[in-house]
Amino acid sequence: MQIESIGNFLKSKDIRPSYQRIKVYQYLVENHNHPTVDTIYKALGPEITTLSKTTVYNTLNLFIDHGIVNMVVIEENETRYDAVTMCHGHFKCEKCGGLYDVEIDNNILENIDVDGYEIKEKLIYFKGVCKKCLDQ
Repeated sequence: MQIESIGNFLKSKDIRPSYQRIKVYQYLVENHNHPTVDTIYKALGPEITTLSKTTVYNTLNLFIDHGIVNMVVIEENETRYDAVTMCHGHFKCEKCGGLYDVEIDNNILENIDVDGYEIKEKLIYFKGVCKKCLDQ
């Protein structure tokens, strides 16, 4: 995704498109690795010398508040981020630590009704060993 189109996208979501915000969002869109704050900071830090971990945290929280990024928490001590906001599942490899998107039948999720409760989030994740690790 080009910087100009990301800037326009952020504006359309009422987010001021600073260079740092554009680069963080671009990283998320171009790298489907469900990164942590540290991963983003280490990747962008050499290019953006004024970038801090606090800025990355604040940017990601802003994106979450505006619905353009999701937080993915599968392990208690690990928060990752995902620019794919449509409903999908995640698979965490117990061997390599990779986190992968998993397509799910959204019709099943739409028909789930928890009587007397208001559902705010639907999170589906699986743990096991990924294809790459099984082939080794």
